[in-house]
Amino acid sequence: MANPGYGKHSAPGQLRSTGHDFAHLRPRDAAVAAYIDGLCDGADISVKTLAKVLPYGQCALRTTLNRLQEAGHLRRGRECVEADGVLLWVTRTFFSRTARDDAWWAAYAQGDVPPDAPRRRTRSRAFVLLAALGRTAPSLTLSSAHCTALEPRVTEWLDRGATEGEILTALTQGLPVPVHSAFHLVSARLRDKLPPARSAPARPTVLLRSLECGECRAPGSPEALLGGVCGACRGGPLDDTPHGGPAGAVPPRLVRDRMNAVREGLVRRSVPAARKKRRQRL
Repeated sequence: MANPGYGKHSAPGQLRSTGHDFAHLRPRDAAVAAYIDGLCDGADISVKTLAKVLPYGQCALRTTLNRLQEAGHLRRGRECVEADGVLLWVTRTFFSRTARDDAWWAAYAQGDVPPDAPRRRTRSRAFVLLAALGRTAPSLTLSSAHCTALEPRVTEWLDRGATEGEILTALTQGLPVPVHSAFHLVSARLRDKLPPARSAPARPTVLLRSLECGECRAPGSPEALLGGVCGACRGGPLDDTPHGGPAGAVPPRLVRDRMNAVREGLVRRSVPAARKKRRQRL
């Protein structure tokens, strides 16, 4: 998992996964996108981490992530979240299995895209856990009617903050040999080992979201970040005066070119000066 705020963050409203979600991409880009799509939220998808698990170098992966950004599957940005009364700015890498255009990402940055609606399950988590109990302990295999009868008790465990692993441990450890009635044994353990309620940690509240350029990481309005890249990185016209700088100042992106020009001018001036000194000595 990545550090808080630096991992994958799934965008809402994605279509259901199919075998051809990334068929429109190049083979390498499709393979990387499919791998990222299978990761859980919070997983580290930085170039260095991906290079350790995928058969591609960092340069190739950086190019692939930029292409995924151009195709509408990925955006980089920041969110201001409130956690325990403290405001924090965290970096996000938003990923969408469904390709989105610039207008959708702009609406998402402004909070106009509704979150995912909870999907209805044909069977609850409690029922599925009970139905699969026989895989862990064959002597505790339950019928469908028994699973339905015990479902409310397992649901109570889950509502109190118990994990599925903790429930399985409580039901399967120290089983008597033989088990005469799986239903009565599971029912008794669910009743006698019911844990106390746990307070669920408060989820951070997103107060503000902004997108960043995928090249220079400069924040900007969604309308200015076409394809996730700002106008300057796309080769657009640059202002002669940098934002907030004095008149005649060199824009930040041209500082290196100006320094190279100055160095080149100094070298050219030093050569005639050296020749003049030689002639004077002679």
